[in-house]
Formats: sequence, C-alpha cells, structure tokens
Amino acid sequence: MIICANPSAQFQSYQSEIEAAVLNVLRSNRYILGTEVEVLEREFAEYIGVDYAIGVANGTDALELALRALGIGSGDEVITVSHTAVATVAAIEAAGAIPVLVDVDEKFYTLNPDQLSKVCTQKTRAVIAVHIYGQSADLDAIGDFCKKNGLALIEDVAQAHGATWKGKRLGSIGDIGCFSCYPTKNLGAIGDAGLVTTSNKELARKIRMLREYGWQERYISDIPGRNSRLDELQAAILRVKLRYLDDDNKKRRVIAAQYANFLGDQSIQIPEIRENAEHVFHLYVIRTKQRQNLVDHLKSHEIHCGIHYPQPIHLQPAYKGRIRTADSMQVTESLSQEVLSLPIYPELDAQKIRKVTETISYFNRS
Repeated sequence: MIICANPSAQFQSYQSEIEAAVLNVLRSNRYILGTEVEVLEREFAEYIGVDYAIGVANGTDALELALRALGIGSGDEVITVSHTAVATVAAIEAAGAIPVLVDVDEKFYTLNPDQLSKVCTQKTRAVIAVHIYGQSADLDAIGDFCKKNGLALIEDVAQAHGATWKGKRLGSIGDIGCFSCYPTKNLGAIGDAGLVTTSNKELARKIRMLREYGWQERYISDIPGRNSRLDELQAAILRVKLRYLDDDNKKRRVIAAQYANFLGDQSIQIPEIRENAEHVFHLYVIRTKQRQNLVDHLKSHEIHCGIHYPQPIHLQPAYKGRIRTADSMQVTESLSQEVLSLPIYPELDAQKIRKVTETISYFNRS
C-alpha cells in the first residue's frame, strides 16, 4: 500500500537520534518550556533568518497569538484565502477578528493580490498570506499592498518550512511567520507543535507573554493570555529533524521532478513553480476533471491520495453565508472539485513513484 504521507517513515530514518533526544528529556527535570525549547527557538530563528522564534502548542495557536500580539481583535478584519486549511480562518475568529476571504490565482493557487483592494475596508488590519502546498505566495505584490494600506503581513508557513522567496526563507519576510509542526509537515513533531517567527522585539515579547497567561513574572498576568506552551519532548524531536530539513526538502524536490517527468504529457495539470520561489513540495498536487474516477482507480491499486481541500471554507457549514468574500471565488471553487494530492514524503522510493505514475498513465489511456 502507498499512502499520501508517512511520518512514521521519517521517525524510522532518524530513530536512534530521536529516541536519544526523548530519553534525555525524560531523564531531566524540565518538561515544559525548558532548555530544549529555548535551544530550538534559537536554532529555528537562525535557520529562518530572523531575530526571534517562539515555540507554541500548534500552528493554529501560532496564528491566533500573532494576531493578538499585533493588537488585532474584536471588530477588526483580516484578509486571507478560502483555499486553505480551516485552521487559518479558525485562528482569526479565535482572536476575535473577522475573516474576509479572497480567491487564489489560477497557476499557483495562492492569494490573488488583485482582489485585495476590492475587499479592503477601514476595518482591515492584516493580511494572512498562505504559502500553500510548499510554495510562496506573491509576497512582493501582497507586501506592497500591505505597506500602502498600513496593514500587517502575516505569513502562514504551515506547509512551507524551508521554502524561499527571492532567496529569503518564508517566515522572515512579513511582520510575523507562523508554522505548524503537525507530524505530516516538512518539519513535523510527533504530536502537536508550532512556532512563530519575527524580527520585531516587541512582538516577540508579547507572543511569549500571550502563550503563558500574559506572564513576564511567574504567576503575575500583565496582559490577558492563555496556555499555548511547547513541551520539551516535541522541541527535542524538532531539533533532530531541523538538522535534516534541507536534505529532506531536496528529496521532496527530486520526487516532484520524477512525477513531473512521468506525468508532464498526461491529461492532468501538474504543479507550476513560481519564478523567484523555491518550492519544498509539502504536497504534490495535480489537477484533473476526472478526480473521483482517478481516486477510485488509484485505490483499486492500493494507492491512497489526499484532497487539499475538498470544500472551500466559505462553503463549509460552519461558515457558509456568514463570512464576507470577494465577488468572485471561481478558482477556489473549481480547485475544490479538481485537486488531488499524490503521495510524497522524503522516504518514498523510486519503485513506488513509478507505480503511482504508471497507474495514472494506465487510467489516462483507458
């Protein structure tokens, strides 16, 4: 059986180092926000190219705390996309703000900058640019719009650890970068974890306070905060995996190139890579109008794919009719019917890749 993502395989790749790191934590007397978290924060900040990184409980919290640190809350509007994980919108609402959703572009499936001016109002405070599938949004156009309109730019880097835009790591370009380290991510924990990056000292200070009850001094809450602490076990595991992140991303690009080579002349749309961006292929997403038939065909050959995402957020029951969107969401709504994520993870071998591509080729010929 070939599965879409396989975090267990990555554990096996670095098993001895991960087990040693975990045992070191278990033998210590610090299990929450200790030395492992502090060192991970320094190492991750250096890797991304920022002054500060702050460990939090998960990627959704990373976004919420980023918004709250920026002073964004009740009555404020935040623009983002509907073609994303629901966590992006859930975090906006958790901060008390109002999500406003725009469409994505036809080629790269990231936020369409042309729609920003159409939904921006006096209540708009920030834009969350989602780097979907492992590739940067158009940060030049989005960043220019934010500067002209006095808006904060938050990067949602949950699917793009290690990716770059014009040579800079994603998460170092906007005001704040937010990362999920869910187990299937390019930098994945063995449980929930998240990271926030910034070079703004004051924002970093606020996020550290917000993640632990608003404390600067223990047990004294200077501002209203909450509990979003990163534990030592996950930090230790992430430190091991961070050392191999660039190598693992290279393996993902090799797999993506093999898929492109085998599938490039098929009747499906393969991913396009944006100029000035380095893609890290968290997901390898093709597009086909025969999706369900292809899914069924692949399953019959024990190949299991994913769909990211099967229903736009603005059409989901929890949000339909109550979230403002751009006038046209045509690309987003089309993608939800046509995208399919093929298996991709660093340990996926050439034989399995060939089986996937040959199965798709047979489907297209039949």
